Amino acid sequence: MTARIAEVQRRTSETDIRVRIDLDGRGLAQLNTGIGFFDHMLDQIARHGLVDLTIEAKGDLHIDGHHTVEDVGITLGQAFAKAVGDKTGIRRYGHAYVPLDEALSRVVVDFSGRPGLHMRVDFKSGMIGALDTQLVYEFFQGFVNHAGVTLNIDNLHGENAHHQCETIFKAFARALRMALELDPRMAGVVPSTKGSL
Repeated sequence: MTARIAEVQRRTSETDIRVRIDLDGRGLAQLNTGIGFFDHMLDQIARHGLVDLTIEAKGDLHIDGHHTVEDVGITLGQAFAKAVGDKTGIRRYGHAYVPLDEALSRVVVDFSGRPGLHMRVDFKSGMIGALDTQLVYEFFQGFVNHAGVTLNIDNLHGENAHHQCETIFKAFARALRMALELDPRMAGVVPSTKGSL
């Protein structure tokens, strides 16, 4: 099996971001975005997605977290697209429900090659630590645009914003894990009636 590993660096006047990912890892993470709660959420992607993930991000946090969070989403999406390659043999679709105390979220992903995001979350707080909850949408929008995936995120209920956000990221990770798993019955086959994704 070819290693599904990618490294991407993205530099702009606002951010400098390096992402390394191994889709067949053990859930190890080295994360440094300068936003503690965001690092905690990215760690959920690694641990629950069983991907090894390194993210080093330097951004204009003296302004706010917007550019950093959005650009991490963009760079992570580019890394996923590069690592998954032509998608031969993957399951393609993934879904997960994840609870945390009173909160429950559902995430469904399709490695379709077509970017699309539907996100329905009513966060109960505008901030979680130093993370503006509006930026969660920006992270996922950046990701889908550059990974080429269709992503549906629904927080079905929750009263604590930390719990809401954590269930979203954990469900996202587990949906990714399912979608990117290699199906032995699909060996050498791209999971599309068109023959390409």
